This record gives sequence, structure tokens and C-alpha cells, in this order.
Amino acid sequence: MTRNLTLIFFITILASCGGGERVSKEVFEEVNQAMEVKKLNEAEILEEAMIWGDSISLEAQKQLMGSLQKAIAEKGVPGAIEFCNVQALPILKEVGDKYGVEVRRASNRYRNPADQPTEMELRYLETYEYDVENGNELAPNLQKLNGGEELLYTKAIVIPGGLCLNCHGEPGKEINEETLQKLNDLYPEDKAKGHQIGDLRGMWSIKIPKKEVVKRM
Repeated sequence: MTRNLTLIFFITILASCGGGERVSKEVFEEVNQAMEVKKLNEAEILEEAMIWGDSISLEAQKQLMGSLQKAIAEKGVPGAIEFCNVQALPILKEVGDKYGVEVRRASNRYRNPADQPTEMELRYLETYEYDVENGNELAPNLQKLNGGEELLYTKAIVIPGGLCLNCHGEPGKEINEETLQKLNDLYPEDKAKGHQIGDLRGMWSIKIPKKEVVKRM
């Protein structure tokens, strides 16, 4: 009851400040939402961001793997490498734009120079590398940026199966000569070969504006 009276009082003030114009339904809803937001605590926002970050990373992974498998079926592994060279980053951007976030993959053993980690990402990559070396769980992580107005979600990426070794395995073993030549042509500074199943490939790095998290709640 007290909340309703407060809301009515606030809307009445808005109306009086607007030259007698009626308060629109949109304004009413915005005020109502703003009051609801005040009830959220930081722990709830961070929990929602963690859940959302995991969902976004899974969607991005699904989009990439689905497109890659289709490219392999249509063009073979060398053709799929050309596809990734051109389309991988736009696919991630499309997923990020869909939700108003920034989606990246970062790795110390990067193939595309665009995936080279920032100084901040490097710290979290090194933590995942330490966890791998010591047999610790590779748990997702969430950090506050810019005074808490942005949140950085990170999650380890591991080599899931043999399909990935066609491009990321041992040259002359999993990577055939034709594929190796294509890799050398497109990525002369490639650091992403020599992996085995279960190896740490890198991590997801997703910047999430706090306001976008609040909108979801």
C-alpha cells in the first residue's frame, strides 16, 4: 500500500512538471521498473550476470561449431579454415550485438591475432593455466570493471574432441599436409597447433553492461 501511494505521488509530480500533459503509459512503466530495480541487491545482479554469461558463451559456441561443421561437410577442413578466417569474428559480433554485450575468445596460444589477450584477460588466462597444471576445477569467473558498471565473464575453453585436432592437433599426425599449408598461408604466426583432447584452448571473455543485466531481472 505504501509503495503504491509513493508511486502515485511520484507520477503526480511528473505530470505537474510537464505543463499539464498526461503521463504516458511508457513513463508509468519506467517509473514502476525503476522502483523495482531499487529492490535488487548486488549479489542478485552478479548471480544473474553469471547465469547470463554462461548462456551467451554456450550460444556463441553452438553458433561457431554448427557453422564450422557445415563448412567442413561442404568444403573439407582446408575450406573450413578459410571460413573461420573470415566468419568467426562476425559470428561472435552477431551474438554480442543481439544481447548488447561484447563477446570475445582470448588465448595465449592464439591463431587469429585478434584473439590475443588484453593485459586484463591475460591475468585470468594465467589463472586457468595454473588450474589446469594443478588439476583444479576450471570454474567460470566474474569480475567488476569500471566501478562495477561493467562485468567481465570468463570461462575456460578446452579441446572437446577429435574434430578440433584436424586444425589444432599435431602437424603430420592429426593435421594433414593440405590443411597445414592452408594454416601457414592464412596464419603465418599461428600458435594454436600441437593440442590434445582436453587441453586448455583459451577462454571466453564477455563484457556485460550492468544495466543490461538489470533489464533482465
